[in-house]
Amino acid sequence: MPLAMPAFALPRFDPSPCPSHLLADNTRSGLQEPQPACELLTGTTCAAAANRTTRAMKTRGLRPLTAVWLTVVAVCAGVLPSSLHAQPVPGQEALLGDPTPAAPVAMPTPTPAPAAAPAGRRSPAPVARSPKVNRSADICLDAPGGEAYAQHEVVRNFARDLAAQVPELDADSTLQTLAQACYKADVAQLIMPPANPQTRNWAAYRARFVDTQHIRAGLAFWAENHRWLTIAEQRYGVPAEVIIGILGVETLYGRHMGNYRVLDALTTLAFDFPSGRSDRSAFFREQLGALLRLAQREGVDPASIKGSYAGAIGWGQFMPGSWLTHAVDFNGDSRIDLRTSLPDVIGSIANFLAAHGWQSGMPARFGVDPPEDPDQLAALLEPDIRPVFTRTELEDAGAVLDEFGREHTGLLALVELRNGDDAPSYVAGTENFWALTRYNWSAYYAMAVLDLGETIARERGRAVDRSNFEPKPTTRKTPRKAAPGSTPRP
Repeated sequence: MPLAMPAFALPRFDPSPCPSHLLADNTRSGLQEPQPACELLTGTTCAAAANRTTRAMKTRGLRPLTAVWLTVVAVCAGVLPSSLHAQPVPGQEALLGDPTPAAPVAMPTPTPAPAAAPAGRRSPAPVARSPKVNRSADICLDAPGGEAYAQHEVVRNFARDLAAQVPELDADSTLQTLAQACYKADVAQLIMPPANPQTRNWAAYRARFVDTQHIRAGLAFWAENHRWLTIAEQRYGVPAEVIIGILGVETLYGRHMGNYRVLDALTTLAFDFPSGRSDRSAFFREQLGALLRLAQREGVDPASIKGSYAGAIGWGQFMPGSWLTHAVDFNGDSRIDLRTSLPDVIGSIANFLAAHGWQSGMPARFGVDPPEDPDQLAALLEPDIRPVFTRTELEDAGAVLDEFGREHTGLLALVELRNGDDAPSYVAGTENFWALTRYNWSAYYAMAVLDLGETIARERGRAVDRSNFEPKPTTRKTPRKAAPGSTPRP
């Protein structure tokens, strides 16, 4: 490899080598006998080369020094003998193990010293240049209309209304915060329902969550947090497997909590909710106000809170309003943290479900065969997942409950789960199934939570309630007659 010139050798000789524009590549010369470097490279003497170099330096300035040039300088100056062959500097011996020639080592370009100022004049101090700062993270002008959200009249009205409801959030401070909010086109796109609801597939949806990765992670989480899961079940009546299922489906036990700024997501959905589906901008304005209240209470910057594209936060993906209403300090440390405190996460999920009607000891669903008559089927599906039918009413309409469902005394709903082009699956959902869908309004979600939690419970050797089963698609393709005014839900 080429000789690496140590820095301490540079001041020991006059830098008058063969100029860089005269240097030839001595690896191509074919000469084996050692010769003075300038004569070898240019066919002239060192003195002549030095004179020509001096003239070149006066007119052209100092050119970048290369390793070969420095070698020539040393030879011409007498610092090194002309017969010196390249030797590695300390620490480079290992690099020479490969006989393949290495690429030349680039030497740093020397910076010419500033010219001396004339007598009686002081050299001006160098001007420090401020680095360019990208302010897009602080002030976003990408809202529809090309102006910051704080300039929108509807946003100003929102700030005034919020200040009237929550005096500690004055309108000016709220507008300063919302001036940092950015419109997110992907948020507006992700909030939209599937283009074709008929393509829903329960079997494919279930397979996304009831898999080896979720089961192993759930077992580990259960083992590490067994104490808190037991306390939550005793206090709120919510089985550990239900909490385990929620955390697995929501965030894979904290691995996917979302990387959107919640301020951006909620502001987008509050003031630029996309057309094409039922308008929920009022809900997201409530959540935006809750976010600002939550940040004020916890003493954090609202723009620093990360979450999902819908504005959900933490392990359990609580919306800000649910955090304010249902989150609990489960470990008694005088603070509520759903992002890092697992006891608070577990207790808050159980408290949420209990507040929405979860009943201890009640199964969440039973097996059922739907009625064969399309009109009766449509009538039973019309209330969607809300339990409004008694067992007798279901049976009178032609539905056939399993042996455990026939013993249930509470209200039930006939829940349909589509399987793409295959026959759909049906379950009879109880009030606990309904309570679970208050966490996420989706029968598919509730079923995935139940199946994942119960699968993990079986792996752990824990007996689950008698609703433990996997619903099978009905073998007969009963034609489904849409009920008037009914809207299929995810």
